[in-house]
Amino acid sequence: MKHAMKNDKKGSRATLITLFDIQKARETISDITKVTPILTSDQLSKACDNEIFLKAEHLQKTGSFKIRGATNKVKQVVKEGAKFITAASSGNHGQAVAYVADQLGIPATIVVPENASRCKIAAIEAYNGNIEQCGTTSAERIPRAKQLASEKGGVFIPPYDDPFIMAGQGTIGLEILEQVADVDVIVVPIGGGGLMSGIATAAKESNPTIQVIGVEPETANDTFLSLRNNKITSIAKTTTVADGLRTSQPGDLTFPVVKKYVDDLVLVQENEIRAAMSFVFERMKQVIEPSSAVTVAAAMNGKLGVTRKKVMLILSGGNVDMNELPNLLQ
Repeated sequence: MKHAMKNDKKGSRATLITLFDIQKARETISDITKVTPILTSDQLSKACDNEIFLKAEHLQKTGSFKIRGATNKVKQVVKEGAKFITAASSGNHGQAVAYVADQLGIPATIVVPENASRCKIAAIEAYNGNIEQCGTTSAERIPRAKQLASEKGGVFIPPYDDPFIMAGQGTIGLEILEQVADVDVIVVPIGGGGLMSGIATAAKESNPTIQVIGVEPETANDTFLSLRNNKITSIAKTTTVADGLRTSQPGDLTFPVVKKYVDDLVLVQENEIRAAMSFVFERMKQVIEPSSAVTVAAAMNGKLGVTRKKVMLILSGGNVDMNELPNLLQ
């Protein structure tokens, strides 16, 4: 089965964020983030039998969309008096939080796994983030980050399950609607659901006819299973190449929004992710991470169920360890 079952959306909990929240977030983050460009590829469009557009969040500051939600949340907690923040992440979220904290002049400690790559640690340190290593799983890192925040009177910044984070990510949706006003379909990678919940809210509350499709790796299909089961469903540890999508279950706050607004969710295989990443690298001369490539993989392999439409693919980030790049490309 490649598609999530359609949900009965009657009785879904009201969304935790609104179009107004996202519009407000755009004003809040505008001095730190940038409007990312839309890329096109005639060859990709022809291969997919759709007019393909790609939202280039890999060209965003810190190399991913995460800076949007991080900026919105960190500014909020600073406004409320926070003098210190923490996060648990060795990847894009950690870099984003460190960058925003540095811009606002407050200290940040990022708790990373003991086996974090040197390049990821260096990226966080480049933004003056303090590093603490703890365990190898998020189940170990998150409690430690929360503990540090509590001990020092600070605030823990979650990666996705927070209304300010979700609204910040939703600013991508506002930009898309302005850049390609008649877009038919928006395709979004799904990990914890922060990116999807924000973009889907922006799109559906602006134009309900826009189709919103999520994409997950087959081996990290927690949201797919949750939608099929009509309840949050967790999965065991996964080894997908799309490391940014390795969540064990969707967020408590993001999942109701995904249920309400997402029209379909499709799965892609590991070899399809690698092939899509290679296509973008070779033909478009863009370095994207595997988590970005899942949307391209879904389009290239005919999994979206649409033809001759204007389709927007979200390229969520481009932070790739250059030493690992040859192993990631097919």
